[in-house]
Amino acid sequence: MKNSRRDFLCVTTASLVGAAVATKVFAQDPQPQQLEVAGAPTAFGTGPLVGPEIFPSTIEEAEKLVQIKMSDSDVAVAANSWRPNMAALYERRTGPRKVELESTLAPATQWNPVLPNVKRAHPKPKDGLHRFVRSKADPGPLPTSDTDIAFAPVTKLSRWIEQRKLTSTRLTQIYLQRIQQFDSKLRCVITLTSDHALEQARKADAEIAAGKYRGPLHGIPFGVKDLLDTAGIPTTYGAEPFRNRVPKEDSAVVKRLNEAGAVLIAKLSLGALALNDIWFGGQTMNPWLLEEGSSGSSAGPGSATAAGLVGFSIGSETGGSIISPSMRCGVTGLRPTFGRVPRSGAMTLCWSLDKLGPMARSVEDTLLVLQVIAGPEVGDLASMQSHFEGDGFSENTAQNRANSTYVDFNANSSVKGLRVGYFPKWMQKAPATEVDRAALKSLETVGMHPVEVSLPDWPYDSLNIILFAEGAAAFEDLTLSGGVDQLKAQVSDAWPNIFRQARFLSAVDFVQADRLRRKVAEEMARLFSEVDLLLVPSLRDEMLVISNFTGHPSLTLRAGFVEVAQARSDWAPDPQHPLPRFSPPRRVPHGVTLIGRLFDEGTLGSAGLALEKIFAVVGERPAGF
Repeated sequence: MKNSRRDFLCVTTASLVGAAVATKVFAQDPQPQQLEVAGAPTAFGTGPLVGPEIFPSTIEEAEKLVQIKMSDSDVAVAANSWRPNMAALYERRTGPRKVELESTLAPATQWNPVLPNVKRAHPKPKDGLHRFVRSKADPGPLPTSDTDIAFAPVTKLSRWIEQRKLTSTRLTQIYLQRIQQFDSKLRCVITLTSDHALEQARKADAEIAAGKYRGPLHGIPFGVKDLLDTAGIPTTYGAEPFRNRVPKEDSAVVKRLNEAGAVLIAKLSLGALALNDIWFGGQTMNPWLLEEGSSGSSAGPGSATAAGLVGFSIGSETGGSIISPSMRCGVTGLRPTFGRVPRSGAMTLCWSLDKLGPMARSVEDTLLVLQVIAGPEVGDLASMQSHFEGDGFSENTAQNRANSTYVDFNANSSVKGLRVGYFPKWMQKAPATEVDRAALKSLETVGMHPVEVSLPDWPYDSLNIILFAEGAAAFEDLTLSGGVDQLKAQVSDAWPNIFRQARFLSAVDFVQADRLRRKVAEEMARLFSEVDLLLVPSLRDEMLVISNFTGHPSLTLRAGFVEVAQARSDWAPDPQHPLPRFSPPRRVPHGVTLIGRLFDEGTLGSAGLALEKIFAVVGERPAGF
């Protein structure tokens, strides 16, 4: 029985005062009287003494990790009282009453990107309907070359399949052959699902022949980042400890793609546990420059889509993992609003940051995929209502219309008058390039208005304590058991070291970072009261951090080409392994990124389509593929 607060204070005051006077000396553990007083509350620090002995020197060394400084007397008191006050807080992990936390168990609190009193981007229209309208352009005749077919966007592939000029079986066979031919160079496929794909393709062809056309993704072969569960097919997270993991059920996104008639052809690579581009099979390479990695962690989706090995792919982003490989590999990546796409059955890295989204070869392709995978799902508590209508492919019920967060997208709509914010200083220095500055000038060409904007000069990287703490919590068992030691990348900036370091982050600073996150979200709300979109250099660190933590959607698309004299890397420089240099420099694609209002992917898509036409570089392919 714990003692009352009054009893504890009476018997411990003398010992604490003594500890304060005798600094640098370890005082005896307090021994509270074993008295019971009816009606008196229990006091902190009156439980049994647990854990290893803590000395003032222990606290003094720990002060260096969290960058605080206490007085000598405070250090002595803290050391003296650690065992009854704090050590028991770790019993959940250290025992004796250990509690297992299942991998599917989410935290009790969750991030909601929608601030109070901030209006949604698109209020409900007068007729009660929002619509998804795809382009009606004639795809033209089916190319005679298999390569030309492979690189065609989903907008064309879907029309050819719908018009029965192309079968899903033939398209699937084209991609399977290309994977067999090129994957040894790229290392972008972890598991090839040939038999499964051909079975799905034959089923799609039979349904279409019978007049049951499911929509624009019906019969389209795709790949998913190998952190999305697939029933009976390995899902490895790109990490050695999970390479033999075979789920029993499909993830929510895979289920929805299956229901849309899409054809799963491959599980694509990711940097181990969703960091960068090195997995247990090696490093995934950039088709445009085989001497460098494809960037990550959606490394396989970026590489395979750029090389014409899949029709489209699904990636994920926590802190740049769709934007970065999309930019480097020259594909289009749509990172949806946080909560737009359910993550049930997907590997968790960070509950309040993870997002799933499409990567494809054109802007409209990404919207075609988003309309299928968006919407709430009971397994993901953070997933929010969303709904697309149009072309007859989405269920249109009064209940859906009443309860959904709608997204308007019209491939034919005008973008004239849209206000696009930009940060002048960011556009004048790296990582911005002439391509970024030319993209800014292109805004007025399509009728959009550039508007100078600014954000406070705050330490935004401080928010990453949330990323590191959530990631370390998600993989606590793997870290403490030594399983992370099996990962191929063991450098200081890889997860094994960061997960171990995160054990020493301050819980108080975590809460303060969470409060800063809300403050940053309020600044973004202010900014989007002034503009409709932002145009930013894709790899500008501040915006990568800000927009991922606030949950705003992004669209990254190829805007031009730059020359590089050295291979690029996601990893910290290693003097022992310098990156390849090129003379003359190599020509590679470069992408820009649009950031949109929360749940306003439709406007992102419209603006992206208009810029894609002006840039006129989306059709160029990597040499040799």
